[in-house]
Amino acid sequence: MRGGDVRTGQLFSYVDLEDRVRRDHPLRAIRQIVNDALVLLEREFAALYSPIGRPSIAPEKLLRAMLLQAFYSIRSERLLMERLEYDLLFRWFVDIGIDDPAWNHSVFSKNRDRLLEGDIAAKFLGAILSQPKVKRLLSTDHFSVDGTLIEAWASMKSFKPKDSSGEPPSDGGGRNVEADFHGERRSNETHASTTDPDARLYKKGKGKEAKLCFMGHGLMENRHGLLVDAHLTEASGYAERVAALHMIEPFADRSQAITLGADKAYDTRDFVKDLRSMKVTPHVAQNVNGRRSAIDGRTTRHSGYGVSLRIRKRIEEAFGWIKTVAGQDKTKFRGRDRVGWAFTFAAAAYDLVRLPKLMTVSS
Repeated sequence: MRGGDVRTGQLFSYVDLEDRVRRDHPLRAIRQIVNDALVLLEREFAALYSPIGRPSIAPEKLLRAMLLQAFYSIRSERLLMERLEYDLLFRWFVDIGIDDPAWNHSVFSKNRDRLLEGDIAAKFLGAILSQPKVKRLLSTDHFSVDGTLIEAWASMKSFKPKDSSGEPPSDGGGRNVEADFHGERRSNETHASTTDPDARLYKKGKGKEAKLCFMGHGLMENRHGLLVDAHLTEASGYAERVAALHMIEPFADRSQAITLGADKAYDTRDFVKDLRSMKVTPHVAQNVNGRRSAIDGRTTRHSGYGVSLRIRKRIEEAFGWIKTVAGQDKTKFRGRDRVGWAFTFAAAAYDLVRLPKLMTVSS
C-alpha cells in the first residue's frame, strides 16, 4: 500500500540523538578524542570564567562547534548556527539537546572570543597529542618544518602611508574610492594597513603578486604526518627559520640527536649552525642556485637524508587541508593573535580528521 505524502505530528516526541548517529560514523571516534582532550583543559577553562554571574556558553560546546565549522567548511558563525538548528548530527557532536535552541550567532562569537585570552588553541592541540593512544603514533626523532602564507582580511586599498600623506582625495565613493597604484612605491617600512596593522606586504617568490598576509608555520612528525606544533608570525624573509628553531627546541634532547627536514629556503649557514648546536641534524634540501649550500657530505651521505626530503613534502597536505577545507587560505580574523589562534586550531582539527583511521590501523 502506498503511503500518503502527508506530514504527521506527534504530541510528544522521544528522540535519542545517540541512536540517530550510526555506530561507524567517523565523528564518533573524533568526538571521543575531543572529549578526552577537553577533560585535560578543565583548569584552563575555569581560569577564564568568573565563579559568579550569568552562565555563558560552555567552552567545551564552543570548541566542538568550531571543530564542525572546520570539518564541514562552514564559512561563518551565522551559517554554523543555522546548521546547528536543524542538523541532528551537529547537535549530537556539540552535545546540545534536541529541544534546545541554537545560539545567536553574535552571542556565539562573543563567547568564542573569550577563549583567545587563554591560548586555548595551542593547549587543545597539546591535549590531543598527549593522550597515550595518540602519543604512541608520533615520532620522537624525525620531524619536518615548513611555512605557508595566510592572506589577511584586508584590502590593498587599506595599505596607506603611515604618516597619512599621499592619500587620494575623496571622490564621493565612500570607503571604496578609486585608487591607482601604478608608479607608487610602497613598502612595510613606509606603509601599513589601516584595516589590520599586523598584516605585512609580502610575496612568495619572483613573479608572484604581493599580498597583505601573515605566515603560518607547522612542525610535522615524520612517522604519520601529524602536526605537533603550529605557529603564526609576521610575513618576512627570515620568519620561517626563526619559527622553525622556536618549534623544534622543545623536542631537542641534548642526549639524543633528531632530524629536521626542510626545503631550500632553510639552507642558510646560520640556521644549519643553530640546528647542529641543538643536536638537531639538518635534513635541509640543498640550494646550489648560484651559491654554495650549507649542507655538506657529512649529512647527504646518509640514506636517511633522502628519506627525510621525500617525507617532508607531506606537510603540504596539512597546509592544503587547513587552507581549503578549514578556510584559512584567507583568514576572517584581524590581528596576529586572533589569526594565529585560528591557524593553530585548524592544525588541531587536521590531526583529529586523520587520527581515527591511524589508530584503527595501528591497533
